[in-house]
Amino acid sequence: MNKMLCLAAALCFMPASVVAQSNAAAKNDTVKFTVVKENPITSIKDQNQSGTCWAFSSLGFLEAELLRMGKGNHDLSESFLVYHTYMDRADKAVRTHGDASFSQGGSFYDAVYCLKHYGIVPQDAMPTKGHLYGDSLYNFNQLDAVTSAYVGAIAKGKLKKISLTWKDDLSNIYKNYFGELPASFQVNGKTFTPQSYVKELGINPDDYVSLTSYTHHPFYSKFILEIQDNWRWAESYNLPLDEFMEVCETAVKKGYTFAWGADVSEKGFGRDGIAKVPANMKNTDMTGSDAARWTGTNERNGAVIKTNDDELAITQELRQIGYDNWETTDDHGMVIYGIAKDDKGNEYFMVKNSWGNYGKYNGMFYASKAYVAYKTMNILIHKDAVPSKIAKKLGLK
Repeated sequence: MNKMLCLAAALCFMPASVVAQSNAAAKNDTVKFTVVKENPITSIKDQNQSGTCWAFSSLGFLEAELLRMGKGNHDLSESFLVYHTYMDRADKAVRTHGDASFSQGGSFYDAVYCLKHYGIVPQDAMPTKGHLYGDSLYNFNQLDAVTSAYVGAIAKGKLKKISLTWKDDLSNIYKNYFGELPASFQVNGKTFTPQSYVKELGINPDDYVSLTSYTHHPFYSKFILEIQDNWRWAESYNLPLDEFMEVCETAVKKGYTFAWGADVSEKGFGRDGIAKVPANMKNTDMTGSDAARWTGTNERNGAVIKTNDDELAITQELRQIGYDNWETTDDHGMVIYGIAKDDKGNEYFMVKNSWGNYGKYNGMFYASKAYVAYKTMNILIHKDAVPSKIAKKLGLK
């Protein structure tokens, strides 16, 4: 499946019609899973018609971290994070004459950066999402069309002089959608600023690291992951695949969750709530073939997902090829919070999504270990969740 990188942000959300069809689907064939380890998470949210999975997943992960730390149940504001990220991204696009892309997407590091430089606020400190547009959930169709055109006109307009008010004008567009950002607010009768609230929560942004696994950079080093939504050029630690998967598995079993960035546009990513890597997933692309001319399709041979036993064996080389060929793309951010077994004893990661209460598993799904090994772009995790022997190799200990 050849995919343009520019489609990645669009794939970050599921169209409402698809969600409706998924909710309407019969649940007679639902696979029964037995929980091996389940860590606490906050409620499932709905990003609706927006490419803000990165915001929902990174804040969902931090909310789970607060639960793990015994700080209670919190609902952090995606609007606050998205506003600051989009303003910063617009600035980067203009400063690079449009070479740094401007889109709805983002990365987990955007949340880390926001906490460190701007702070964060609880959801009820912000106005209702899209209240001036008449929305109850995010709907960026008009908002993105306007802001992308505006930023593009400045970044690529070959202007001889750029007005210093362009950021104020863009800010007003966003504030009309997200509402005014609070300079201060109250929680349980105590007044906070966005920065002091981070201190109150006890989250240290420096405790969180991004991990990945690719061979085009040395293992046990850091590199800037080459994806468009990594527009802040944040670095990830690079691990061999076996150690990367060891981190994922042991972290969950030790009580940690992590933010998971992955490709969800593969045929193995079932909209019914199970993600696998079928053994015939790598069938031949028929584009330009005589067979395609007569059958009217350029798709690869259909991948029929049967049982976990039919999955492709994932190697470091196969994972790298998928990334190098743009088969593995930076599509979607989620939260991994548990491990479960199917009725055959095969283990899956339990995943919290941000498409609302959809599908057979009410807004969450199960990703096989093969799928996570093959289609993960990167994860954001607390550095203490990394096993000591691996942490030492990365210089984290």
